[in-house]
Amino acid sequence: MRLSAPDRAPGVRRLVACAVLALGGLFASSAPTAGAAATAPGAGGAGAARAVAAPPPPPPPGRGAGGWPPSAIAAPDIPLANVKAHLSQFGSIAAANGGNRAHGRPGYKASLDYVKAKLDAAGFTTTVQQFTASSATGYNLIADWPGGDPNTVLMAGAHLDGVSSGPGINDNGSGSAAVLESALAVSRAQLQPTKHLRFAWWGAEELGLLGSKHYVNNLPAAERSKVSGYLNFDMIGSPNPGYFVYDDDPAIEKTFKDYFAGLGVPTEIETEGDGRSDHAAFKNVGIPVGGLFTGASRTKTSAQAQKWGGTAGQAFDRCYHSSCDGTANINDTALDRNSDAIAHAVWTLGTEPAIPPGDVYENTTDVAIPDNAAAATSTITVSGRTGNAPATLKAGVDITHTWRGDLVIDLIAPDGTAYRLKNSSANDSADNVVATYTVNASAETANGTWTLRVQDVAAQDTGRINGWKLTF
Repeated sequence: MRLSAPDRAPGVRRLVACAVLALGGLFASSAPTAGAAATAPGAGGAGAARAVAAPPPPPPPGRGAGGWPPSAIAAPDIPLANVKAHLSQFGSIAAANGGNRAHGRPGYKASLDYVKAKLDAAGFTTTVQQFTASSATGYNLIADWPGGDPNTVLMAGAHLDGVSSGPGINDNGSGSAAVLESALAVSRAQLQPTKHLRFAWWGAEELGLLGSKHYVNNLPAAERSKVSGYLNFDMIGSPNPGYFVYDDDPAIEKTFKDYFAGLGVPTEIETEGDGRSDHAAFKNVGIPVGGLFTGASRTKTSAQAQKWGGTAGQAFDRCYHSSCDGTANINDTALDRNSDAIAHAVWTLGTEPAIPPGDVYENTTDVAIPDNAAAATSTITVSGRTGNAPATLKAGVDITHTWRGDLVIDLIAPDGTAYRLKNSSANDSADNVVATYTVNASAETANGTWTLRVQDVAAQDTGRINGWKLTF
């Protein structure tokens, strides 16, 4: 795990034609319903807000005419011995290649070749993606399981590289091995998911999340829109473990919390590496993310030791980024529980009944964004609904800008509550923001005027809001 402040992932070029927008899924819609509402004027003039009734999709192949399956399929137990066998291989690879598996070193490529061979033999379609970092070639490994809805992709991943000072077994052989064994379990079960399953092993995470950034930045907007969620697993076998769950996406977070609650294992929200692992690139373009973590250099408190066992006053991983991060630097119970939790999430989220798209309200009026000045706003008025907004309200934005790092983007609920979609970042040197963000707006009344607020907080760059939408 890299624990420096995260960079922001670049956006993509503006979608300029209706056909492209439909392909990307950003503003695609069917004919407006009779009850369409008119939006209030935004900063650049009035725009029309349309409520679009989306028809339910056809049942996935193999599910029969009786409709959707009643519930997700239960996951198998992941054999701890298999996961540890992969860790043993990573340890042997490091020992044979200068003691590490770092980016640009032969141990990393040997680790990737090992994982790829396992997946190829299991029937996955694998792709090796190359990039350059620190004057060395880096590699991502992507593995797709055949079947599932190609327009709804569930991804699970881990960084495969370690630091140059040691074998990198907990950080992050543990996540890499568990994701690998979960993928192999998919093959053994010949799982037929409702979603398309994609697994990934990232390079150069320790240099600044570079492999995952490269993947996301080079994923066309139409393909990004198909990724329904990304699950990240970085350090899940710490020797003095805690049980931490990412709190980014409510549905993914609940999946993991429910699993551990079933074991009687309490969890806490992950904060030590918040946004500082490979999920950050996905989160920054609005893809729902979640994941697990067992702790790095922070000290376990007395309350945490009472809750989970282990040693209070000691780091969760005393060998973090050190030469002693070898095969002995693993807590078997934590590794076993987290490996099973990965499989549980893949099975639960990957085989759950498909949910038809919700009603869409959108404003396609262009609004100029002043340079280093007051915020630009664009509004959508929602009416005719009952109750509150959903916990998974989708806010899709299409913004052209010459330096997206200058932008702060908020969604303002009808009662004035602000939900931060994107912060500014000096490191976010790309242009444009074309993304869909998931907002837990379940505390908000659905009806009323919702506002997209975009402020440019630094000089010398210009842009505009091309349009935005809310999906209930």
